[in-house]
Amino acid sequence: MQGYRRKWRDWVLDEAAATPIVRRAADAGIIFFDTADVYSHGGSEEVTGRLLRKTFPRREEYVPATKVRSPMGPGPNDHGLSRKHLLDAIDASLRRLGTDYVDLYQLHRWDADTPIEETMAAPHDIVRAGKGRYRGALSMYAWQFARAQHTAHLHGWTRFCAMQNHYNLLYREEEREMIPQCLDLGVGVIPWSPLARGLLAGTRTRDGQRRTTRAGTDPFIDQFYSSADFE
Repeated sequence: MQGYRRKWRDWVLDEAAATPIVRRAADAGIIFFDTADVYSHGGSEEVTGRLLRKTFPRREEYVPATKVRSPMGPGPNDHGLSRKHLLDAIDASLRRLGTDYVDLYQLHRWDADTPIEETMAAPHDIVRAGKGRYRGALSMYAWQFARAQHTAHLHGWTRFCAMQNHYNLLYREEEREMIPQCLDLGVGVIPWSPLARGLLAGTRTRDGQRRTTRAGTDPFIDQFYSSADFE
């Protein structure tokens, strides 16, 4: 990724550096690769798409996922979960990924500014059009997830089959409501930050050392975790 895309986060790798990582993952049997349109402002989808096409002989052999909601431009229609943005965003993501469809199209958190009926109807049309085979959601309150699923059920629309939520050995709030709800509804769970942004892998120490570029520059590390987590 070049220019401003490389500067999105200090730890972002270019395509050459990412290639051996993807190939090693594929050799280990990993076929699911998750990204988002906002990561490196589209650069992640472009690189991910190229690497997957080079790594796997056939499209059917890998399962790409991407997300939509976060700002992709300065305009009012460049973000959110409105029908306009969703239909525009899926086409843009497919172009960047270099594929006709994604296996999992995920709503990147709740959008309080868009009616839930509109938010749930548009992805259903995306699924019917074959551009997203399944639909998923990310980090929201359990009541919001239940409301979204119920709205889809009432109208006969495609429901979420996956919830990607913040969950690891340090942050276990999801065990209170969201994970039991997913188990009850038969929804798969895809934890994000399973290593607590590297804390569980030793990238930070009790005395304040930051052992990797990401550990020293990730703005969310101190927001999500504190010195109490070492205890």
